[in-house]
Amino acid sequence: MDDHAASFGRAATAYERGRPPYPDAALDWLLPERATRIVDVGAGTGKLTRQIRARGLDVSAVEPSDGMRAELSRVLPGVPVMAGTAEDLPLPDRSADAVLCAQAWHWVDPERAVPEVARVLAPGGRLGLIWNLRDEREDWVRRLGEIIDSPEMTRRSDFGTPFGPIETRDFGWTHEIGRDRLLDLVASRSAVILLGDDDRAALLDRVRELTATHPALVGRDTFALPYVTQCARADLPQR
Repeated sequence: MDDHAASFGRAATAYERGRPPYPDAALDWLLPERATRIVDVGAGTGKLTRQIRARGLDVSAVEPSDGMRAELSRVLPGVPVMAGTAEDLPLPDRSADAVLCAQAWHWVDPERAVPEVARVLAPGGRLGLIWNLRDEREDWVRRLGEIIDSPEMTRRSDFGTPFGPIETRDFGWTHEIGRDRLLDLVASRSAVILLGDDDRAALLDRVRELTATHPALVGRDTFALPYVTQCARADLPQR
């Protein structure tokens, strides 16, 4: 892991408070029918893990950060949580029906991760990717991206052999978020975590100013933050 990928453990509590869930329709689309054994890779604090468990499925979480695993275990006691990465999964061959990766595939080396995921999937198993991307067609959301110097971009979905064709789908939705949780959302970003204390405080002050002055936000306690959830999936051959 590079410094950016490794930084999240320092802000696990802010990540847990500020990061949004995923729309149910996206999870409906990603999960194969009759799949029961699901692995959440790069699970973070378990934002996706808890939604999988809520469906009554057998879910295991794999996460490289000690801090993130500790927070995940706190909020999801009883869910197996293992140290590992997509390139080195601590799981037996053919032990999963689906491997999902939320907000993390851009940290992955696909040349190593794709065959490793294929190893732990049963024949016909699925690799699914999901990202929540801020919808910057909304002016205040675009301004937020400028403040944090991180405009949203379409994420890559490169699987290749031995997986079949990649399918993609986007889901638009909104997440109601308060000012404090919006600050947590910003503070949990890797580039912000790595800033010095003074620079981080100055950036968060600019976010506070945005919420206090933008016409779409001024006087409001909560804001409807629009997202486009980008998904990709591909299946192994049945044999």
